[in-house]
Amino acid sequence: MASEEELFASVDALLNEEPRLPPPAERARLREAAGITQARLATALKTTTQSVKNWENGRSEPKSPRLDAYQRLLNGWAAKYPAPGAAATASVAASAPAVSTEPAGSRVETADAPQAPAVAAAAPARPAIRPAATLRRPAMKKAAQPAADPRFPHGPLAVLDGDGCAYGVDGIVLDCPATTVVELVEWTLHESGVGAPKLNRYGKDSDPLIVLTAAAAVKLGLPERLEGHEQRRSLRLPEDHPVVKQVVKAKWRLTQRGFGPWARIYRKAQGRERQCVQLAILSWDALDERSWPGVAEMEPADVARVLGVYAQRVITPRGSAAVSGLELMTALRPPTRAVQDPQTGNWVPGHNPGSLGTEPMDPAPPEATPEHPVVVDSGWSGGFLNEEAYQWVRPVDLLTDEECTLPFAVGLDLNTAFLAAAARLVVGLSAPDHFVGPKFSPKIPGSWLVDLSHVEVDPRLPSPFTPDGTRPTGPAWYQTHTVAYAQELGYNVQPIEAYLRRETGAYLDPWHDRLKAAYVDTLADLGVTSDLTDAEFLAAMERHKDVDPAMAAVLAAIKATVKGGIGKLRERPQGKKYKEGERWPALQRPTWRPDIRAAVISKARINMHRKLRNMATMTGLYPLAVLSDCVVYPSPGDSPLDFLPYAASGKPQPGGFRLGSTPGLAKLEGVQSMLWAVDLMEQGYNPARHIKGGDAVLDEGE
Repeated sequence: MASEEELFASVDALLNEEPRLPPPAERARLREAAGITQARLATALKTTTQSVKNWENGRSEPKSPRLDAYQRLLNGWAAKYPAPGAAATASVAASAPAVSTEPAGSRVETADAPQAPAVAAAAPARPAIRPAATLRRPAMKKAAQPAADPRFPHGPLAVLDGDGCAYGVDGIVLDCPATTVVELVEWTLHESGVGAPKLNRYGKDSDPLIVLTAAAAVKLGLPERLEGHEQRRSLRLPEDHPVVKQVVKAKWRLTQRGFGPWARIYRKAQGRERQCVQLAILSWDALDERSWPGVAEMEPADVARVLGVYAQRVITPRGSAAVSGLELMTALRPPTRAVQDPQTGNWVPGHNPGSLGTEPMDPAPPEATPEHPVVVDSGWSGGFLNEEAYQWVRPVDLLTDEECTLPFAVGLDLNTAFLAAAARLVVGLSAPDHFVGPKFSPKIPGSWLVDLSHVEVDPRLPSPFTPDGTRPTGPAWYQTHTVAYAQELGYNVQPIEAYLRRETGAYLDPWHDRLKAAYVDTLADLGVTSDLTDAEFLAAMERHKDVDPAMAAVLAAIKATVKGGIGKLRERPQGKKYKEGERWPALQRPTWRPDIRAAVISKARINMHRKLRNMATMTGLYPLAVLSDCVVYPSPGDSPLDFLPYAASGKPQPGGFRLGSTPGLAKLEGVQSMLWAVDLMEQGYNPARHIKGGDAVLDEGE
């Protein structure tokens, strides 16, 4: 039997317990019964309107002394406005919910809390999916989500604001008590429940991402902005900054990138447990406006929604879109897997077939860049691959009178053309071997020195062998797809020499599949689906960016991930201190593979030329200009429906350009006056450069 002292101690504990609030729905009912808005209540309690919304949705709870004031207000309202059917003497506190068993620093409630008193559970329930974003958006059908990993109940990331609220995916809001960067790292790893499982059985879990608003950065002792003469993405905190000293003193480490817009703070892994947190600081321009349009200016809950959707469909951001695109390749094709050592019987890391391995690989001299050590040290002067996207304008003297009288020039932009080119693309996985006078095989990836100047192409079309569309004048280096296309056109090719790879594989296939699904699903969220007619598709594309700015930003980020990831395969040296012939940091990555980048661009350019030829055969139409994945045609109307080929049944003709949301299909990208374009071309103007979306450069990233 318990002693009197023990009983009194238990009673005292109850008396000292924090006041309990009524269920979230009752809080909202009482406020509305009193005729008070959420904004007015927030002003009275010296908090934000979003915090009041969170209390009334059950996403978070107030803390003392605000908790006591809120409790007193609710008790007063309950006395004035009792619930229908309730006794006049009933106390508001009588319907209090059960106490959460979560730590106070990470307490979170479901978005749709039950109306009746809850029974204390052994573990908190998974928060219901109800986004907290403030942007208006239409109701849409949600795709089935994979089962949540119990190790990461609160999703892959959180956006921390200055009031200590950490906004996660699906409307979750956590209370973060951290006041220093070191405390934030500890809280993230041990209390937040933030992170994401690996994308491949042999891979690694994604480290948790914490995004800091300007107010949160200042609260943690960081400057609101980074100032300096360098590009914003290159700026770093100096090593003697107090925050950097705090991190080092606590025995945490920073990567070679230092404490910049995307700072990684880590300790050496203990066994299989990684200890690493990724930070992104919004006011330091972590989210580039080109890749994440408008996101940096959104409310924290909306930023969490945008990044959360991207993380769930693509990968938890690790840096720029280019960096994330490259990280996704490695996450889907990990370099190692567990293999059993036949000598000891122990499981050790071994090469994962189909991956690029763990060691960097030097390219063949013609695949490298002029400043690469392979070129500088060997004195190579045999030329380089020039597999780049199109930048071509048809000469004015090849325009017909009929074309010049057409009133419009219509731009067709291929949906993620480089992503479509990555599908089922066989690339080299081993080091290049040199061959003299080899027989050409379209099945072997590599670089071939061959003369294609004898290949005849209609002058109203760009040459398929050069980025500027001019005819080759002699032997040059080409990627396998380019040479194979010359064979497809019926010409004999006799390579002079080649650098080929014996081990091959479709390395980019899982990367393509994941990004394609993300792209198609995000377009569907914006009302652009594959079952639309061509007219409906054009109408949906015209308004899709206004349907939901948050999802439109996700779409832009996915497209930037594709182009940036491909460009990052050949990242050039950066910084004024670099000297020609030195190795730069990117060369230490197994994913520095300019030959794979060349293969993607070569296939995309050949795909474009094949469509141009088919269009000319079916319609007699020839392009005015081609820039990257955008082609401009003269047209009698301002819509591609006025000139695209259709069968008598009304269906699009196969082989040419077709409208649709699938990668590789076309969409209307811009309309210009035909006469205006011709007039400016006569002055040396390139109209393709001014077609929206026709960015030819595959960004090589930060």
